[in-house]
Formats: sequence, C-alpha cells, structure tokens
Amino acid sequence: MLKQSQQLKMLQKISPQQIQFIKLLQVPTSTLEQRIKEELEKNPALEDLQMSYSEGPSNEYEDLDKKDGDIKEDFGDSPADLNIEDMLAHDSYDYRTHLPTGGDFDEEDYETPIVQMKTLYDQLEEQLSLFNLTERELLIGSHIIGNIDEDGYLRGRGAMDPIKAIVNYMAFRQHVQITVEEVEKILELIQRFDPPGVGARSLQECLVLQLKRKPKSAVVDLAIKIIERYFDEFSKKHFAKLKARLGVSEEELSEVYQMIIRLNPKPGESQTVIKHEYIIPDFILSTENNIIHIRLNSRNAPDLKVSRSYLNMYQEYKGIEKKAKTTSVKETLDFVKQRIEAAQWFIDAIQQRQYTLLNTMQAIADKQEAFFLSGGDEKKLRPMILKDIAEEIKMDISTVSRVANSKFVQTDFGIYPLKFFFTEGIETEDGFVSNREVKKCLEEIIGGEGKRRPLSDDKIAAMLKDKGYNIARRTVAKYREQLGVPVARLRKEV
Repeated sequence: MLKQSQQLKMLQKISPQQIQFIKLLQVPTSTLEQRIKEELEKNPALEDLQMSYSEGPSNEYEDLDKKDGDIKEDFGDSPADLNIEDMLAHDSYDYRTHLPTGGDFDEEDYETPIVQMKTLYDQLEEQLSLFNLTERELLIGSHIIGNIDEDGYLRGRGAMDPIKAIVNYMAFRQHVQITVEEVEKILELIQRFDPPGVGARSLQECLVLQLKRKPKSAVVDLAIKIIERYFDEFSKKHFAKLKARLGVSEEELSEVYQMIIRLNPKPGESQTVIKHEYIIPDFILSTENNIIHIRLNSRNAPDLKVSRSYLNMYQEYKGIEKKAKTTSVKETLDFVKQRIEAAQWFIDAIQQRQYTLLNTMQAIADKQEAFFLSGGDEKKLRPMILKDIAEEIKMDISTVSRVANSKFVQTDFGIYPLKFFFTEGIETEDGFVSNREVKKCLEEIIGGEGKRRPLSDDKIAAMLKDKGYNIARRTVAKYREQLGVPVARLRKEV
C-alpha cells in the first residue's frame, strides 16, 4: 500500500566555495604556485599583477589580533551576494595575496631549491646501453629494470617468482616468447651494474652481491659463507651458534659482523638521495629578545585581482541587455558574471587560507613558546593535541589537521613539520610532560647501553621510572618501535 508522508531532516552540505577553500588549505606552499597557475589559465577574469616584492610591505595583514570577525570558516556569499557594481566603483579588489615579510628577511634572497638528478632507472638504462646487446636482449633488460623497485630489488607479485612473472608478462602482454634462462642471463648482467646489490631478489642475495664486489680476502669469504649458509642464524644474532658451527674466534666473527652491517640493505636509495622533494617551508619563525615573530612564506603566491577588462565588459553587456534583451546577450552576460564571481571566490579562498595558516601557526607558537625560545630543546615541548589549537583559534579540528599534516615551519635551528609539535602527555610527579621528552630520554638510555648485553624493555621502564617517567613496559615497547629501535636481542653486537 502506497502512502505519502512528510519528513523534516537537517542536512549539512558543503558549498563549492568551502570545498575550494579546503583544497587550497591542504596544499603546501611548494605546490600552491602551480595551483594558482592552473586557475589563471582556466579563468580569464583572474589576473596576476606580477608586482615586485621590492615595493615594500603592505599593512593589509599586519594586524593579526584574534578578533571575532577576523576568521571565518565558511563562505556565505552566493552569486547574488557578490556586488559586482562595487567592484566597478572601486579598484579595491586587487587583493595582495602575499604577506609582508617584515624584519630583515628578504624573500628575494630566499632561493627555492631546484634539483635535477637522474633516477635509478635512468642510470640503469644508461649502463645497459653500454653493452653490445641484441634488440631482444635490450627489450628483456629494459623490462627487468622497469620492474626494479625504489629500494633496488626485483620482487615478484605475491608468491610468484619475479623471473617467471617477467616471462609470463612478455608472453601475454608483449607477445614475445622468452625463456627463464634468457631473463636470468640478462639479470646477472644487471646485477653487475652500480649501485652494488641492485637487481637482487632478496636481502640475502643483495648482501652477497655487494660482498662479491669487495677485494678477495679471508674475511670476505667468511662473510659470504655466513650469508649464503647461515643467514637465518646471523639475522637472529645467534652468535654462539655461529662460532660453534664455523669454528671461528669471537674476534674473527666480530670483524665479519662489522663488515656485513656496513653493507647497504637498500641499494636503490643510494641513487635516489633526492627522491623526496626539497622542503619549502610555509612559515618563517624567528626569535628576537625573547619575542617570537612569524611570517608566512608567500613566494609562490602571486598578487591576484579581478580583471578590469572583464568588469568593464560586464558593465557594457549589462547596458546592452537593458536595451535589447536577446538570448545571446543574456548568455554572454551570465558567462562574464560567472567568471568574475569565480575569480573573486578564488581570491577570497587564497586570502582565507593565509589567515587560517597564520592563526594556526601563531596558536602553536604560543603553546610551544618554551621550545622555540630554548632553541629547539625537545624537553621543552608541551603536550598538545589538535583539539587544543582548534579551541584556541575557534575552528574545527579537521581544519587544524589539514594545516598540520602538510605544512612546515623554518626556524633558526631547523625546519619542522607542524605535526611535530602535536604530542601526547605523560603524567609525572611534576605534572604532564610531552611524550617526545620521554622518547628522548629513552634514546639516551639505549644509546648508552652495553651492546654485548642490551637492556630489555622491563629494565628500560625501570630506569625511566627512576627518572620520574612512570610508564609501563608496553609503552616503552611502543615508543621504541616508533623510534625504529629493534628489541634487545637484535641490538646485540659481538
């Protein structure tokens, strides 16, 4: 049986302007320039003033006092609310999207690092081309190189052997019938390329490849024997078993151990040192006379304005529409109006982004004032969570999270990601301290332990308790794992 009924529901919808602001907010300074270029290409009503930074600072954003009306998280303007007549009457819509640097900092002197470097794959392809190979062998070699991962390993998919995977791929996708022997022959050639160990199918093979590159000696031969035959015992650091099985002294085993641990377990990384982008800080923080100064690095944010020609065009077509109300004139007027509104929304979003970034960074600096004034002493960090900053700047936690997850601040003592300053609190006799302080103390304890008899998590927990940090053994294990420190058994050395 069908029947009609009415229901009253409350739905939360995000406007296109809010979505635009959110997307711009999470974009770091390093990619903001490209985002603005895309918008300039897409919208002819948006213009770049290309003003020189040498014109001196504007006072437009210098007053950053937290007033109730300074920060808004939403864009309430609808197309009808944007007063284009005001834009025509005043030339005040050429917003300066960059902020004054202030102080002695000159953004013209701040060079953005430009890195050009061959990738691991480029280098391997270059080495492959030096050999007198047939077209078939070059095809196999290129496919092997294309399957080497960033660590320098040739790994198969799932449980499939990488050699068989290449044979199958060449047969079904390239329609080229090759044999396992052909692939293995070319792989052996690639494994002789630099960096040593590249093209290995396992850590064990990677270490052996590197050892075989070393000048022959009794120590190298012993190291190869250990990795090839007793890799499991070596990786688990069962040194007593190794000494008994190999019939070697502790000094001989120690010499071999030191040689092996100096090998590179990820040979591909040595050739892609610059694989991560250079960090361009979003904020510049400096201290002077125990006062913290914060500036927004806006080198990549050009000065934007709504095009005067588009505003004039709008006025012209509006006059024509009053006299001749034709469909073509109305469509043109609507198009021009939409472009102007879109340009204004983008400018507003950029401006809102800057206010939000500065207010978030200022709130973080206020909370972590002791850390910044101490020159980066991690023991001065205060416990702080996203909610603390969100309440301080009267914004949603998700907004603070977007800022913290992708932004960096440059200080006099290094560059830090903003998420570095958000830490949990640990209760002590003197009150709450940051868990970074506990981790720092844990690192110092492990750094000073005897490597022949490393400290267990229980002993570390007891030592931390003596220092006033009352944490459980499982918390010690969690912090140790976060620091990338293995268990006591794997920290043992000969």
